Parts: sequence; C-alpha cells; structure tokens
Amino acid sequence: MVKKTLIGVMVVGAAALTLTAPASAADEVSWGITQQVEPGGRIDAETHAAIGNGCSPRTAVTSKGFATPLQFTEGGNFGRAGGHTTAIKIPGKYTATFTCSDGRVATGSFTILGTPPPTTTTTKPKPPTTKPKPPSTTTSKPAKPAKPQVAVKPAGAPQTGDGSLS
Repeated sequence: MVKKTLIGVMVVGAAALTLTAPASAADEVSWGITQQVEPGGRIDAETHAAIGNGCSPRTAVTSKGFATPLQFTEGGNFGRAGGHTTAIKIPGKYTATFTCSDGRVATGSFTILGTPPPTTTTTKPKPPTTKPKPPSTTTSKPAKPAKPQVAVKPAGAPQTGDGSLS
C-alpha cells in the first residue's frame, strides 16, 4: 500500500513539474552561429523553421562583431535559412541577434579569437598652472676652490720596505 502511494505521489509530482515548465524555454529560437572565428574570418549562421524551435527570419543578424549584417540568402530542406558575413578584426566576445517572422528574438554569442586590445583612456597632459621662473640675472658668490690634497710621504724603511727582497 505504501509503495502504491509513493508511486502515485511521484507521478503527480512529475506531472506538476511538466505543467509548470518555464514558458521562456519554449520561446527560445533554435539556430546556429559560428562559435569561434579568426579576426576578419567568415561567420556562418542558420536556422530551420520546420525543426524544433527554429523560425523564419524576418531581419538580418546584427552584431558589433560583424563587418556587415548577416543576410539570410540561402534556403534548403526543412525551412532552412542560412547566410554568411565577415568578422571584424578586434578580438573579443560578441552577441548577435535577429527577429523571427513570429516576433521572437534570437540571440547567440561568438568569439573573435586573439587577445583583445587593452582598454586605454587617453588623457591630454594638463598645462602647467604656474609659470616657470626665469633664469636669475644676479651673480652668485663664486664657489670656494677645493683644498689640494697633501701627498703623504713614507717615514722610513718599515713603511716602504727596505728593498732587500727585490
């Protein structure tokens, strides 16, 4: 009896999870875009309107990582729509989007390989706030000459050696 009750609870729980699945998963568009590309390389994208969550594109695919928008110019089986464009030459991770004919918006990401350029902020040097001092016209006291060094003379044979070993 307990076993039948547990099975019933599990079935009801599974049904509840199925019915409460998020609607956003059904709204996601199934499409493909090149995941990684060399700077200036070719990027491909496609969707199939008749398979899964594909769609018929209403707009071109746009991205800051594209040299020009990707136009869907190719067709095929199962409502295939595909196209190509060129990546820009600046490495980094980019997002691409397009709108389907049913109003859904498809979003995907791709990476242009390489090391992204450093983000630098160029600032102009500030002009000096004080005027430089003009050279002095007054003469200063001449520097005292250094005292000459006195040569030390050895006092006798023990300090200089007597020359007997040479």
